Amino acid sequence: MKTVYLVRHAKSSWTDPRLPDKDRPLKGRGIRDAVQMAEAFQATLSRPNRLYTSPATRALHTAMLFAQTLGMALDDLVLVEGLYLAEVDEVMAWLRTLPDDVREIMVFGHNPATTELVNRCVRERIENVPTSGIACLRFDADKWAGLDYKAKLLYFDSPREQRD
Repeated sequence: MKTVYLVRHAKSSWTDPRLPDKDRPLKGRGIRDAVQMAEAFQATLSRPNRLYTSPATRALHTAMLFAQTLGMALDDLVLVEGLYLAEVDEVMAWLRTLPDDVREIMVFGHNPATTELVNRCVRERIENVPTSGIACLRFDADKWAGLDYKAKLLYFDSPREQRD
């Protein structure tokens, strides 16, 4: 079994229109939501073996907040250039290249690929994985290369659900 925790980056700031998209930082609310979601995750689910993130500032900072909250070393955080602006098929192709000794991973990325991947893999329909949202997919595969678009949705949570 392979498990993928998909995390959409936290809420980012648009206050400086001169900044390139890749360099947009997190808003204060985004920081609070990311920490809240990491704490909820830690209380409910097992810690992943490795964290992978898009190099976009907002995704990287979200991943760093999760790593800190989960008590993981920043060495467990791997930048994956191809996750920035990736299409869903590109994300799946990348997942299939992961080392088989890693069973559970957390991937920090962007929409629409995050929501599309969830919806391509599970029967349940999720309209949107919101910023700081987490969807956990479990694949019935022993090797990453054997992943297909069939998984079980084990967990879905969002900051709004945590506040309610």
